[in-house]
Amino acid sequence: MNDLMLSDAPADATPSSAQTLYEVERRVLWLATSIVHHANKVRPNVSGVKVGGHQASSASIATIMTSLWFDQLTAADRVSVKPHASPILHAINYLLGDLDEKYLTTLRQFGGLQSYPSRRKDPDGADYSTGSVGIGATAPIWGALSRRFTETITGEPNRGRQYSLLGDAELDEGAIWEAVLDSAVQDLGEIVWIVDLNRQSLDRVVPNIAAGKLERLFDAAGWQVLTVRFGQRLEELLARDGGDALRRRIIDMSNPEFQRLLRCDAAELRGRIPGDGVDAASIAALCAGVDDATLLAAIRNLGGHDIEALRAAYAQIDDTRPTVIIAYTIKGHGLPIEGHPQNHSSLLNIDQYAALAERLGESPTAPWRRFDPSTPAGELCERTAQRLRRAPVVAAAPPDVPLDLGRTPSAVGTTQATLGRTLVDLTRVAPDVARRVVTVSPDVSSSTNLAGWINKVGVWSVEERRDWFDDDRETIMHWRERPSGQHIELGIAEGNLVGLISELGSTWSRWGQPLFPIGTIYDPFVERALEPWSFGMYAGGQSILVGTPSGVTLAPEGGAHQSIKTPSIGLEQPECVSYEPAFVIDTEWTLLAAMSQMGRAGGRSAYLRLSTRPIDQRLASVPEDHAARERRRRQVVGGAYRWRTADAPRVALVGMGAIMPEVITAADRLEEAGIGVDVICVTSPGLLFEAVQARNGQADSPSWILEQVLPADRAAPMVTVLDGHPHTLAFLSTVNRVKSRSLGVSSFGMSGDLGDVYTHHGIDADSVMRAALDLL
Repeated sequence: MNDLMLSDAPADATPSSAQTLYEVERRVLWLATSIVHHANKVRPNVSGVKVGGHQASSASIATIMTSLWFDQLTAADRVSVKPHASPILHAINYLLGDLDEKYLTTLRQFGGLQSYPSRRKDPDGADYSTGSVGIGATAPIWGALSRRFTETITGEPNRGRQYSLLGDAELDEGAIWEAVLDSAVQDLGEIVWIVDLNRQSLDRVVPNIAAGKLERLFDAAGWQVLTVRFGQRLEELLARDGGDALRRRIIDMSNPEFQRLLRCDAAELRGRIPGDGVDAASIAALCAGVDDATLLAAIRNLGGHDIEALRAAYAQIDDTRPTVIIAYTIKGHGLPIEGHPQNHSSLLNIDQYAALAERLGESPTAPWRRFDPSTPAGELCERTAQRLRRAPVVAAAPPDVPLDLGRTPSAVGTTQATLGRTLVDLTRVAPDVARRVVTVSPDVSSSTNLAGWINKVGVWSVEERRDWFDDDRETIMHWRERPSGQHIELGIAEGNLVGLISELGSTWSRWGQPLFPIGTIYDPFVERALEPWSFGMYAGGQSILVGTPSGVTLAPEGGAHQSIKTPSIGLEQPECVSYEPAFVIDTEWTLLAAMSQMGRAGGRSAYLRLSTRPIDQRLASVPEDHAARERRRRQVVGGAYRWRTADAPRVALVGMGAIMPEVITAADRLEEAGIGVDVICVTSPGLLFEAVQARNGQADSPSWILEQVLPADRAAPMVTVLDGHPHTLAFLSTVNRVKSRSLGVSSFGMSGDLGDVYTHHGIDADSVMRAALDLL
């Protein structure tokens, strides 16, 4: 393979450091290739399961990442690296002294380098975790917005560019365009995306990826668009006679046809590149005037592999609006698998790896060389390391969240309305806590009862905007936009919502400023938002997601809006506590408890499933005695409490959320029939399951709640019921190994009155009572 297939600097490169940058790029490419090679070809594989890695995807972006890190970045900048380029990131960190050599042999090994860049699990860390398509790419948008919000807390500007490096195939993900098009993004000039346009996906060369279409899409969204198509060597060829014809030919050529040229030797290339159009003769004449090596090198000299072309693009970035740089690249650039349509997961064989080592002057048996510090490349690495060194983040302690606001509601109320009311109360009771609350909604603020809170704190925006309805007496909800606002409104895109609250929930570790981000969403759409929210937790974000209204209790809305599985999501989601409170006071206590777990190391997120069902709050039977009230509160936030304790229980009715009035009615009727009934109100099935696991020695969680709510000496046949899938609470019968019936919703609903819908699904009071009698 000809040496010119790598990014050789043109002989007349003007900046003195350009040749050094190309030298560093070669070492970065070699190290990244070796990291994957060792994991697959050298390290013993006992299980026989494929290890994998992405040498071709890493190679396509090696020049871009080298030029960015060693020539452009500052310590204030942050970068999201495309998932399959993680070996390049580790190679750069190694050359900068931020990664120990012992980790270079541990790619995808337990305790070693992760498959994709990870903030929390990689030994060298990453600015952003990536892996799920589209989520890591958009994270810097929400990171930029979150950093802007922290400035309103500290009063100190803390600005750097937020780069996102992504492959062109990642632009197929709809979440990308939901983020790009959101109006909240247009004023964030620190956002810079660099698209690695290699025209290949996992399976093939993608025929219809066209930079022109991408340019128009980004431009229509208000972004600055910079296209880096050709490098200096190819531009020199195109400047000759016949060059205009060759330029048109390359631009008009389909992606597969261009990729095929990369697999040709010089003679075949000369035969294919002119094509059969009207310009074929002039193109052939141009090619005839250059030697084989020059022709082979020029056709591969795309802009994404040319330091000077990239530098020129960086110099044009407009910091007043988001920017996208579309850089043409070749997948597998510089490797024997360069441009092959199935090279996405291809690995160099032993002979190919040895040949690459010989060409680059490296050793296949001792591949982990750093540069000699006295050489220009070594000096560049040291200067870069010094320039990018960041002061350790000292996280401010989050303010203490009150346990109880002291109210005892007695009127009719809903758990959904409690959310906004509690936040407003915090501005009076704990203003230091309230100041760090930021709410986010995808255009459902009013319908999730945040109007009072928004009127109180205002809407966040980059600059103050006039509220033209401020003097309209019939306008109840006021939309006062200003930099000090604490509510952020996005468009109708749930992925954007959870992406933003995840980044807002990371500010304590990124910038040392803890926040309490709370997102409201219609509960049926929690499943749509689950993957990006789960990934946000994986990356270290701590946030509260409020799903409301929920269940078939939203009876008139019909089956399309009646969530069934969401209680199970709360039960199973790692690093997240879920609550489904039945009463207003339960909602207040669980919200405060969830907030108290955020903004710190070891903290976690929370999911609250709320309802619009009006319930007489006297049913909560909140103890008047202070000690008894505190005991109730601890049980509520611990997962469950005993609502009624019978003298001699023959059956236990266990309910959760909006269904509790039916449970209580069934219990009253059973008591009237002379059957002793214990009534238990569950607030968090997830916490109860953790307690069960802990009692069995399978988890490190408190288990005291089981002894207080389900003591063995009160074991009785059990009926569980909720407005959700019945298996959510079915495990509770295993605590004391009792007979049970599990009631809930396991089929699509339909519109109707609440009573009719409850009866249809078998979660009304009659159904609860029949289930209890069946057990007896």
